[in-house]
Amino acid sequence: MELTDLVRILQLAVGPTILVSGVGMVMLSMTNRFSRLIDRSRLLTHELHGAPEADREKILAQLRILARRARIVRTGIALAAMAALLAAFLIIGLFLGALLQLSITAILIILFTLCLLSLIASLVNFIRDVNLSLEALWLEMPPGMRGRDRG
Repeated sequence: MELTDLVRILQLAVGPTILVSGVGMVMLSMTNRFSRLIDRSRLLTHELHGAPEADREKILAQLRILARRARIVRTGIALAAMAALLAAFLIIGLFLGALLQLSITAILIILFTLCLLSLIASLVNFIRDVNLSLEALWLEMPPGMRGRDRG
């Protein structure tokens, strides 16, 4: 194998490497959201212990939404991590397939498709979390100012 062949092989692997970087940014955003969810849940749990009865149901409703959001974000993080792992396997497959002249096109297509499906599912969970965060916001607002009341 000559150096020009190796350069061509490395060029093949650059595309999925950029994908890994993008997925990493999605994961960073999601882990930040997850951390905020946990912090907010701890704060509300602490407030719940000393809250008057009139406020307890509102706090409990917020905690239920936060628990749902945490599950959704956790799933999104897992799916994004799966996308990164699949992209890493894709890079290895591209490199080894080109280096060893293996006929693994079908495997590479499957890895790429699964990677993108995992990323899509992760982003769908991200959108679900954003929508649920609005529900928690509406619980804190007076009834006339809620977003869903405006249509």
